[in-house]
This record gives sequence, C-alpha cells and structure tokens, in this order.
Amino acid sequence: MRIKSSGILLLGAILLFSCDKKRVFDEYKSVGSAWHKDSVVSFDLPVLDSTKKYNLFVNLRDNNNYPFNNLFLIVAIETPSGFTKVDTLEYQMANPDGTLLGNGFTDIKESKLFYKEDVKFKGKYKIHIKQAVRESGKIPGVEALEGITDVGFRIEQKD
Repeated sequence: MRIKSSGILLLGAILLFSCDKKRVFDEYKSVGSAWHKDSVVSFDLPVLDSTKKYNLFVNLRDNNNYPFNNLFLIVAIETPSGFTKVDTLEYQMANPDGTLLGNGFTDIKESKLFYKEDVKFKGKYKIHIKQAVRESGKIPGVEALEGITDVGFRIEQKD
C-alpha cells in the first residue's frame, strides 16, 4: 500500500510540473523575515536559445507583515559583455483595504510581477534585485522591509 501511495504522489508531482510548459527558469531565494535595503538578490541565468523570445517576471512571497500598499524594486540585468541595464519598478501589493494581492490560501501570498516581454538572450546573463521602499516624506529607504520572505525570478518562453 505504501508503494502505491508513493507512486500516486510521484505521478501527481510529474503532472503538476509538466503543465508549466512555458517555464524556462524559475528560482526563489529567501531574504529571511525582513529584506534589508542593502541586500541584493542575484540570479545566474542559464544560456538560452538566442532565436527565441522570452517574458521575464519577478516573483515574490509575502505575508501579512508587509506594511505598505506598493513595492519599489531596482532590477538590473547584466549582459555577458558586462553592460548593465537598470530599471526602477513599482508594483501594487495590496488592495485599498490592506488585503494582500497575489495567490495563496494562507497569509502567505505569491505574486508574479511582470518585468519585461519579448526579450532575446545571447550568452549568460545575471539578474540583480534590491528593494527600494521609502516611507512617505522620508528620504532614507526602509532599513529592513518586513513581510517579504522570498524573492524569485522567472523566465517564460514566448509562444
């Protein structure tokens, strides 16, 4: 009976992951209970097919400790030649009533945030993500951003 149950679980896992045919890269890194303003989360991307186009996403896991409605990120994409393109991005993270946006049944929500579309890669790239949240009326950034637990990066192949 135990072998049969293990087989069913394995089959279920295979089916779950095989349904995600667009996924080329999907990785998360933990930032602990708070994301420090000087902490940069980096991803080494695999070498991808240079004839295809890809859509890029920043993925986040957050919980009810996240105190803001919006999130500001600085995302840098480093090319094989060393050139770095930097974008400052803003995402809405909560509804006006304060409930978190994203998917999940518990207080942990997962958000798939659009970054770029129709990107072509030629060689090995790196992604660097850091938070840039500031409180209203204050110049220094939030030292430790509560509520963000994991930062991820996802690449999907364009149809």
